[in-house]
Amino acid sequence: MSSATPATTSWHFNRQLGLAVIATLVLQGATVLLWAGRAAERIRQLEHRAESVSDVSERLARLETHMVQTRQSLGRIENQLDRQE
Repeated sequence: MSSATPATTSWHFNRQLGLAVIATLVLQGATVLLWAGRAAERIRQLEHRAESVSDVSERLARLETHMVQTRQSLGRIENQLDRQE
């Protein structure tokens, strides 16, 4: 039996690592970078859409308030016309 047990042997890097393994690692790294770039772009687009939607909803709220005020003014005008007749 050898004196080295599986628990005491340390992991080491073999120099005979194949070119295919290195190429695979490089390809996986590039794929991760591409995926992260695409995810960041999607997030940026969603943030841009959310900002534009909030602008539209803000404008819509102002228009609704304006419409309420316009209806109230129209109601007062109609009441005055009805009293004059």
